[in-house]
Amino acid sequence: MPRRAPEPIYTVAIGLGRAFFGALRLKHRATGLENIPATGGAVYAMTHFGYLEFALVEWQTWLHNRRRVRFMATKRAFDKPVVGSLLRGMKHIEVDMAAGGAAYAEAVAALRRGEIIGVFPEAGVSASFTVRELKSGAVRLAAEAGVPVIPVAVWGGQRLLTKNRRVRMRDRVGVEVDFAFGRPIVVSPDDSVADTTAELRSTLQQLTDTLQEDYPQDGTGQWWQPRRLGGTAPTVEEAAASDAEREVRRAAAKAAAE
Repeated sequence: MPRRAPEPIYTVAIGLGRAFFGALRLKHRATGLENIPATGGAVYAMTHFGYLEFALVEWQTWLHNRRRVRFMATKRAFDKPVVGSLLRGMKHIEVDMAAGGAAYAEAVAALRRGEIIGVFPEAGVSASFTVRELKSGAVRLAAEAGVPVIPVAVWGGQRLLTKNRRVRMRDRVGVEVDFAFGRPIVVSPDDSVADTTAELRSTLQQLTDTLQEDYPQDGTGQWWQPRRLGGTAPTVEEAAASDAEREVRRAAAKAAAE
């Protein structure tokens, strides 16, 4: 493996993550690890079923070839004193939704330097545990920087921490988290962004379907399993309605605070 400049904060964060996941006795399996590039830039386009996928994918990538992933995270996360300092120290990229151009340019520059940039193209956690419609940012970044998109599906991470669900600590112990790193999608500036984004979504859902089919624990009747597979998670329509209601409440709270 090529030698990389030391990054103490990143190394400490990885160590803490490994200790935390070790304490939970997490089990994990991964397919497609050969699709993680040893060098050069790439965009990780990841499923988003829980709040810890970023740490889990960092962990799995580090175990495989010690590569670092730089995630694009919201300004709200960077504004938290301790979390924000950690994110900056790990060279993650702050995204201000009101002015996203600067974050986009920073991500393109990092990709051209040979970094892996992690994005969640669903732009939010999918409470139905199915892949939602994707934003086009992952494909546009890859096309402009001249790097591939690596589809990454994660299954089981939602059992640790997710939206609209309080998970007891004892229910997190021994959970299995599985990963599928898909074949790189090569994007050129002449390709249709819409068509490639649709291809990416289809690939992510296929990878997720395979992980769900191969998952060692039966999810029938479980909150973490999609409704179509016998679980009790919200349907796509129910999840969308809940998200819309949440946005209305947030807008009202923001208006009241101003």
